[in-house]
Amino acid sequence: MKWPNNRLVRFVFHGHSVPAGYFRGGQVRRFDSYPILFHQQLCELYPTAVIDVCTTAIGGENSKRGSRRFADEVLTLNPDVIFIDYCLNDRAIGVEAAHQYWRTMIEQALNNSVKVVLLTPTPDSHEDILDPETKLAKHSESVRSLGKEYGLPVVDSYELFRQLVAEGADVSDYLSQPNHPNRKGHQLVAERIVQLLQ
Repeated sequence: MKWPNNRLVRFVFHGHSVPAGYFRGGQVRRFDSYPILFHQQLCELYPTAVIDVCTTAIGGENSKRGSRRFADEVLTLNPDVIFIDYCLNDRAIGVEAAHQYWRTMIEQALNNSVKVVLLTPTPDSHEDILDPETKLAKHSESVRSLGKEYGLPVVDSYELFRQLVAEGADVSDYLSQPNHPNRKGHQLVAERIVQLLQ
């Protein structure tokens, strides 16, 4: 990854308001979001590399809409790796439908020789993260099953936060509002992604 034998490496983060950087009350704080924090950490680890991070995430979007624009707005960026994060908003369309839309995006990426990383959701304080029957728990399991089916890495944000709460942490300490992480929460996800790539 060092000049003159290096090249630009591009990571694309596709999803909803969390990777887009929404915090509280519609305020967007991109520089505190996990894609940018990941970018900073990766550049520090690999100072001779040329690393680009693109965010195609849209607040309020679910995987149904995300899959419709995947070919035109994500694959056209010529990414090396695509990260998909839609579970929080996929609760509105249900696990079964979301599973198929994720599958569509995964297969499009793999058919274009692009690597894919799946993310389970960050927490929503309206749901008990210790309850395995909540909607987010079910969507998390769906994402894990897709990872196993396609042999893809999964950044299991949901399990990360579940373990913290099981050990006594207050989930609100990691949230800017009930369904959006604060910088501390984003930092945990970014660190987990970096660990995966290392």
